[in-house]
Amino acid sequence: MAIRNIRKMGDEVLRKPSKEIKEMTSRTMLLIEDMFDTMYEAYGVGLAAPQVGILKRLVVIDTYEGQPLVLINPKIVEKDGEQIGDEGCLSLPGKVAVVKRPNHVVCEALDRDMNPIRVEGEGLLARAICHELDHLDGVLYPDVAEEPVRDVEEEEE
Repeated sequence: MAIRNIRKMGDEVLRKPSKEIKEMTSRTMLLIEDMFDTMYEAYGVGLAAPQVGILKRLVVIDTYEGQPLVLINPKIVEKDGEQIGDEGCLSLPGKVAVVKRPNHVVCEALDRDMNPIRVEGEGLLARAICHELDHLDGVLYPDVAEEPVRDVEEEEE
């Protein structure tokens, strides 16, 4: 396992669409483990493969409310409700903006064994799923924010 370099806003890989994963390989399994290590090292709750420079439809999420999730080729199939709040990103360290997201989502994906799964999320998990899936299509939260991005330090003063 290794800590990978998290790509920052401005890196063109973050703006490219990701490709579907057709089969599980030892390289993809290693990528999953590295992504969890990288996310935990950076104190994140989610990480998408493009954030570590890999254009694959793969995200890992751990909101510390249940089991850590591996979502391969994920798609949101249902969403409802609304939540509005600050959102940050490991690719924009020290920054936040107000983003409107659904409060409830249902996501269909494959797990690390390439078995179909259905994940239902509310609150933070719904926000994390939406945020990470946006990365797979080259979308960053400032693109969908309700207001301009601001420094976290401004809030603490």
